[in-house]
Amino acid sequence: MTRRALILVDVQQEYFSGPLSIQYPPVEESLANILSVIDAAEQAGIPVAVIRHEYPADFPVFGAGSPGQELHPDIAARATDAWKPATKSWASIFAGTDLDEWVRENDVDTLTLVGYMTNNCIIGTAADAEPRGLAVEVLSDATGAINLSNSAGSAPAQQVHETLMVLLNSNFAAVDTTAAWQAAELRHASEALGL
Repeated sequence: MTRRALILVDVQQEYFSGPLSIQYPPVEESLANILSVIDAAEQAGIPVAVIRHEYPADFPVFGAGSPGQELHPDIAARATDAWKPATKSWASIFAGTDLDEWVRENDVDTLTLVGYMTNNCIIGTAADAEPRGLAVEVLSDATGAINLSNSAGSAPAQQVHETLMVLLNSNFAAVDTTAAWQAAELRHASEALGL
């Protein structure tokens, strides 16, 4: 039987205002879905890890102790002592953290990823999970991307997000919606109870 952990990736204030504001799906919608997934996970007894990105205090984004580095208030209000906290400074949740050990201690074999950004920490974590023997689920409407523009070109957030969902679903993760994931969890719980 699958043993999941819900991983809240960087649901931090930096993504709700300023240059890193999530553009697609609309951040209010993805946040509502994240909160809904938290409720479902806690009802099902799924362990939760809450990850925050952090750079040194003088960095312009995610600076240690800055308002942008804080969890979104709705996430902070729901956090419990049972949640596994971690702070990272790389795209993958595993780099420089003890999350691999926490996953093993909890007999987790599947990570359900929600949060930000699709084009950095979600894809980075999904790729890093593969050599660790972990399955990954990404909830397309509980994650989000920003508009990208650099020396290689530009792409709007919707294109970035949708393309990365296709890419993730091709090899690195099972991509689904919040509603479909919750329905599957309800079925698994019923089966486990013999209903």
